[in-house]
Amino acid sequence: MMMVRAASTNIGKYTLTHKSQRYKRSLHRPVGTIMTRSRVKSGGDFFQKLPSEVFHMILDRLSVLEISVFSMVSKEITRYVVDYINTLAWKNKMIIQSFHHSTCHEQTSTIEHYRDLGLLFKRCTLLLPTKDRLKFIFSKFSQVPCFMLEQCSAPDCIGFSSYGVFLQTLIAGWDELECHRVFIFLCDLTNLQQKTESVISGKPGVRWYQELQLRLFCRQVFLDPWPNRPDCQFWLMQLLKPWPMVSQAHLLFILYGPLLPEGSISWQDLVERGLPHSALWDLARAILLLFSKVEVKGWTTDSMLAILEELIVIPQPWHVENVARLLVLCGSNLCYTVLASKALNGRILEISRLIVYIILVCEKDGYHMSWAVKLVQQICKVFSTAPEKFCFIQHLENMFSEVTREIFEFSVTGNHLEDRETFQTLCILLDSSARFHTKFLYMFLK
Repeated sequence: MMMVRAASTNIGKYTLTHKSQRYKRSLHRPVGTIMTRSRVKSGGDFFQKLPSEVFHMILDRLSVLEISVFSMVSKEITRYVVDYINTLAWKNKMIIQSFHHSTCHEQTSTIEHYRDLGLLFKRCTLLLPTKDRLKFIFSKFSQVPCFMLEQCSAPDCIGFSSYGVFLQTLIAGWDELECHRVFIFLCDLTNLQQKTESVISGKPGVRWYQELQLRLFCRQVFLDPWPNRPDCQFWLMQLLKPWPMVSQAHLLFILYGPLLPEGSISWQDLVERGLPHSALWDLARAILLLFSKVEVKGWTTDSMLAILEELIVIPQPWHVENVARLLVLCGSNLCYTVLASKALNGRILEISRLIVYIILVCEKDGYHMSWAVKLVQQICKVFSTAPEKFCFIQHLENMFSEVTREIFEFSVTGNHLEDRETFQTLCILLDSSARFHTKFLYMFLK
């Protein structure tokens, strides 16, 4: 009995000793088969043992988006990824330089590729100072012709759009100070300020190709990619701030003014004839962006109104119908602000003519005439005394007669195709006058 117990005890001791020895041996097992995330984070031992060629072959199998996720595993992995995207082979493979696609699918695919590249560079340069990040990132794109001003004249080029999507993805979430550094960096890289100055200091329309290139670059790289108004406001103000007021108005027209069918900027049409609301909508949207952020240092309501005053005389005073249509598109608040400012400065004849054309635009474009009536009612409140209010209404009524007479005289001069349009405008003006006065009198009879 004692022998059995002794044997069993020895078996237990042997078993425990064997297990402990096996456990100890397992602690000294060489690295190889299983790599936990903690070991990768601790120093990237596994990848240090791989030849760089093999590691690059592994990365070659991953998509741009997958590499961007992989780069966030650890600092060591980030360094390996940065080394990989620094190679000429990767640049030649991934920095697509073909932007003249014939199909919509190809264009979309290229733009999405640059969105993924933006995410990759955002993640793998996360730990670098802003200045170093920008130098590293944009050194990869500095030789792409379609990303540079006046280097590509292909009408279907999507180079600027791809560049804009890349930039927007890269700096999404950055604060305004960092974004300002980005703007300064890109201005230096592309000579944007010098090119802008050469365009806005010249006569409108003379350097039409440079005007169009400046418009496309600024719109597609800085402005249009941002879905949120505050972001678009920031970049628009960065573009306008360096210049005096007259040049700001000139640049605003270049960026958002109407285009001719062949693609160049339509300078004279705004002077010579009334344009449809679609031709002025972009300009109205830009003006609303500026007026919605007047709290910016150095920008006031008065300075914004001054820019608007300069805008409507470029290249010469606009056709009054276009000024009226722009104000209608800008909405009640801005329209009232502009007219009230003119009223306070004693420009009664000017606002009377503008209001007549605003009423004409309301009739032409299908706006409720009650809107124009309320606008006139608000302007009346600007005047403090009854004689001043009467004088304003008297000037407005006289202006209805004067504008009607002008349009009639123009229609009987015998100008073929324009005759019909002018006579139609005259009819619409008479209808709009009747509607306006009906609403206006009803307001007092209620």
